[in-house]
Parts: sequence; structure tokens; C-alpha cells
Amino acid sequence: MRHPTSRDDKDTLMDFDRFDEDRRPSEPTTGFDAVLERALNRRGFLGGAVAFGAAAFVLGAGGFVPRAQAGAKVFDFTQVPANSLDTVTLPKGFNWRIIARWGDPLWPGLPGFDEATRGTADTQAQAFGDNNDGMELFDDGTRTVLVVNNEYINRDIIYGNRSSKLPENPDDIRKGMSGHGVSVVQLQRDDGNWTLQSGAPLTRRITADTPIRIDGPAAGHALMKTAADPAGTEVLGTFNNCGSGRTPWGTYLTCEENFNGYFSSSDAAYQPSDAFRRYGIGNKDSGYGWAGAVERFDISKHPQEPNRFGYVVEIDPMDPTSMPNKRTALGRFKHENCEVVLDKSGHVVVYMGDDERGEFIYRYVSHGTWKPGQG
Repeated sequence: MRHPTSRDDKDTLMDFDRFDEDRRPSEPTTGFDAVLERALNRRGFLGGAVAFGAAAFVLGAGGFVPRAQAGAKVFDFTQVPANSLDTVTLPKGFNWRIIARWGDPLWPGLPGFDEATRGTADTQAQAFGDNNDGMELFDDGTRTVLVVNNEYINRDIIYGNRSSKLPENPDDIRKGMSGHGVSVVQLQRDDGNWTLQSGAPLTRRITADTPIRIDGPAAGHALMKTAADPAGTEVLGTFNNCGSGRTPWGTYLTCEENFNGYFSSSDAAYQPSDAFRRYGIGNKDSGYGWAGAVERFDISKHPQEPNRFGYVVEIDPMDPTSMPNKRTALGRFKHENCEVVLDKSGHVVVYMGDDERGEFIYRYVSHGTWKPGQG
């Protein structure tokens, strides 16, 4: 059984940038260019840029080394020389060890990673996910939790047991879905080293099938309602989770980035809306084939489903029974990151980047204020 994929003329899988360029070719002048043009005096900006460039060149030629040496004294380690070794290279006096790898089971009694089959949908749903991105460490004084994004899957590796290096049946597809999301793992000290605590109470996987609450101004909107969720307030899954953030009240923020590459149409004549085209959603996905096993990813049959992705998702790492929340007040775009700070008056300020070409950096400021101790 084969499912729709996106390949270029060299019969190789597209990465997200090439996929987006194919869906919606970039403009010669972007909106960001226009904003920059309006915000800055062009002649003054260019003059400053030339001066900065010259200064940078001088520093690079002579002033940079003493500055680096000063930094080395502050951090008390020597610089690591550039190399192409297939390992982690650290300064003298430091060491590293693996805490968790893709496919490692997170609960006792589960089979170890199977090199031959690369696992199944069921084993992957209970194992550490693929392709780590943003991550945060949380500690309440008695428990330590590592939360890690699993942004996407290496298709030629997770499906390395298939000659096509692609999903070839529904279980393959669901295995890929389970490789996405977020891995929440409780750690423990073992002879001075951090180790994964198998089956610990706070350990859980959040995948493309996990129930997630839709919160904020978009919750219940007509564009959020589907046959499976007529209220428009609960969605299954989060995926393509990029850079992270953490809140002052101790929760984790994960960012849905290239969500457009997971949707496709079984109807070749289906015409995506202008809004879909703006986000890069079209009749072909980027090679995952999810609609071949899970119908909600077929935009010709479920055109509202893509509207439920592209948000910042808040997760409470210390409460495994809590439902993650999609915080729609933080906007819908290809979220690259989510940095949270408190200003002097106690307002929550969130900085976010859109990783689509030619897009923007956003700042969200809360209406209310927050004080330590509040939930």
C-alpha cells in the first residue's frame, strides 16, 4: 500500500524549505522588506551597516581573539577546535553521556528498540520520539523532568526497513505520527549521572494523537469545528514541534511550526482556499502520507482540520493528568520559538518568531499582571 508523497525530479524527499517553495514560491520582495524600508532611513541604515561591517572586520582580524580569551577566563574552559569527528567534543574537564535516544522505551516491560523493524506504531507511542528540538529542564525540589520536542521524523531511517524508505502501510504511518510531538521524561541521579527513570509517574508522551484543549479567542470558532469535534474546543495532536519556551509559573511551551506539510487531498481536483495557500497547504503533503491512514488529514474531506494547528501549546510537566492547551491568543503561524519574560510591572511578555520565509517577529503583552505564587 503506497500513499501520496512529495518528491522532486531526482526522486528524493523534499525538506520543508523546498516543499514550501514548491507550494508557494517566495516573492522577490517580502513583507518584512517593506516594514524594514518604512522603519529605517535607508541612507542612514546603509551607512551604519558599512561602519558596522568595517568594525566587524577589524575585530575579526585583530580584536576578536583577546575578547574570546576574556570569555574563556570568565567561563573557565578552553575553546574546542573545529573538527569533523562523529562525536560530541567538549573542553577538558567536561564529559557527556546519553540520557535517552530515539526509540528507547519509557516504561518497564516494553521491548527494546528493534533495529530490524525500527519499531511499530505501538512501541513508538511508548518510546522517546525523534529529532529533538527545543527542550527545558524542570525541578520542584524532589523531582526533575526533562521535556523535549520531537519535531519530525527521519523518514529514511524510521522506515529504513522498507525498500522505499517511506511508510507502506497504516501502521507505518501511525509509527511516524507517534515519533512526533513531545517527550516528557522524569530523571534521577544514578552515581552522580542523570539517567532516565523508566516508568516514573511524570513520564509521558504527547504525540499527533494526544487530546489537546483549544484555548483562547479561537476556541469554539466556526473554523475550528469538525465532525469529530463539533464544539471546536479539542483537537488530537501536536506535531512539527519547534523551539520551546517556559513560563514563570513552571509550564512548558512547544511551538507548532511546519504543520502544513502533513495534509493532503484524495481529490486531485480539490481547490485549496486562499488561506490554505497562504500557509502552504495543498493537495500533496511533504511525504508523510498521514491521510492514507487517518482521514482527518485529508483536506478535501475535512477542510477545517488544518485550522487547528499552527499554535503554541502549553504543557504542565509536573501534572501528567493535565491536558495540554493550544494558546490561540499567541497567534497562528509557523512558530519557531516562544520566549517568555516578565516586565517590571508584572505583565507577561512573549516573543515569537515565524519561520516562514519573509515573515515576522511578534511580541505579545498580557492585559493582566502576574506575580510569583499565582497559578
